[in-house]
Amino acid sequence: MGRLIVIEGLDGAGKATLTASLVAALQARGARVDTLAFPRYGADVHAELARDALYGRLGDLGASVHGMAVLFALDRRDAASDLRKQLAEHDVVLVDRYVASNAAYNAARLHQDVDGEVVGWVRELEIERFGIPVPDHQLLLGVPREVAAERARRRAGTDPGRERDAYESDDALQERTDAVYRALAAASWLSPWTVLDGTRDADPAALAARLAR
Repeated sequence: MGRLIVIEGLDGAGKATLTASLVAALQARGARVDTLAFPRYGADVHAELARDALYGRLGDLGASVHGMAVLFALDRRDAASDLRKQLAEHDVVLVDRYVASNAAYNAARLHQDVDGEVVGWVRELEIERFGIPVPDHQLLLGVPREVAAERARRRAGTDPGRERDAYESDDALQERTDAVYRALAAASWLSPWTVLDGTRDADPAALAARLAR
């Protein structure tokens, strides 16, 4: 059974770039690697509904913290069997966003910290009730909120159809989310975490050596 490695961070933190670098580094070590990214826009109806809500196309659904959390959780529940198959066939599966993103963003929306109700509720829903695979290790790509926001703005300006959604455009929400992410990492929530400095070039080879053990 392969290792499930999750990459978390704010919108614009550089998760996709780190994922690509790690894939190359792990493959250079001879590892069989696969990837997955959540939300699975274009592949899952729950993710599509969540995206519509984030752009204000589903009335007041986007205002419901628990309603949005359930949609994102159902996306992962739908993917769980395929994820288990990926893990059975590969040494490492890298996932861009996972359960911790649901915990961090929704705790931030409710102005709760890591000990708040919604963090425990997300864990109970996704891990205990839906039974999705538990990560072996989680990476937090930490960047200052201003840096992440500027990257997200540039991406929106250069990528047609990728305008910033309600979460991405809320700078205060992003700042609170970063604080919850860091608290989750400090608490080793669900698994061990490694916090990386997203403003400096990571050493994918060294990180790959650590994660492939």
